[in-house]
Amino acid sequence: MKKIAVIGYGVIGKRVADAINLQDDMKLAGVCDVISDWRIQNAVRKGFAIYAATSESEITMKAAGISIKGDMMVLLDNVDIVVDCTPKNIAAKNVEIYKTKGIKFIVQGGEKHATTGHSFSAESNYDTALNLDATRVVSCNTTSILRTLGALKRAGLLDYARGTLLRRATDPWESHLGGIMNTMVPEKDIPSHQGPDAQSVDPDLDVITSAVKVPETLSHMHYWNVKLNKKVSKEEVLEAFKTSTRIKMIRYDQGLVSNNTIKEMFLDMGRPWGDMYEVALWEDMLKVVGDELFYAYVVDNQAIVIPETIDAIRALTGIESVAEKSIAKTNKSLGIN
Repeated sequence: MKKIAVIGYGVIGKRVADAINLQDDMKLAGVCDVISDWRIQNAVRKGFAIYAATSESEITMKAAGISIKGDMMVLLDNVDIVVDCTPKNIAAKNVEIYKTKGIKFIVQGGEKHATTGHSFSAESNYDTALNLDATRVVSCNTTSILRTLGALKRAGLLDYARGTLLRRATDPWESHLGGIMNTMVPEKDIPSHQGPDAQSVDPDLDVITSAVKVPETLSHMHYWNVKLNKKVSKEEVLEAFKTSTRIKMIRYDQGLVSNNTIKEMFLDMGRPWGDMYEVALWEDMLKVVGDELFYAYVVDNQAIVIPETIDAIRALTGIESVAEKSIAKTNKSLGIN
């Protein structure tokens, strides 16, 4: 049983902590943060061991009646690996601590590839992460790109891909703090960062992305135009996508016509927070015209990287050396069918 520390108990951290608790080959040693409000209080109610990230946060936590086990250094002295889910750029500072203490660590996609020298997506490069000291689980959008294009590549269908990303403005729980209203904001650079980010995992991908920030918070939506390297039927493309256990085929004609209806379906399925770990790809919207493929899908920015993070823990610690076995185990624990 490998002991795991989760540093940062926000949108990703709380989901990673819950997912670790569902596994039978790893144990959540504790969560660490600077907050003392309702978010960390929910962690207390779940029975998680709480640690303070700083001396200042230790004072505020105790003032809020939170029983803490110690500071971050105490937690790090008793774990095999750290999953850092702190906000962008904070993890890069924490990394120096992890290295000094000789602890394996995982960071999230907001950090640069150079932070770890390895970027991870379970179906693409699990083997290359085995027993490494560190990896970076790529962002939600990049994860979806690697799952879908990776499936086409494995089937020998992919030549090159061009995608447009409609990006949510902010996380739902922060909608009152920022985001955009009554406008759309295109990213200045083409390619947007997701294409090169996918190439940090699979350098052979010929992919270019462009992105637009839109005034909603539920999810991202992607539109893809893929050049196939031969003429195939729609059925052959669908069979390729179905080789990924983390792509879920949905149908427009079944009432799944928008990101909010898809979210409602996952809520009705009983998923915690209505989380969608899969890429939700419209089967009946997909079109093949000659050697060109057109499709669209939805990405849950809060949930898609959770199974990848669990698999990354297994790869780095060597708990499981076979990608397919880890993926199957994670899928079963999270209810991914």
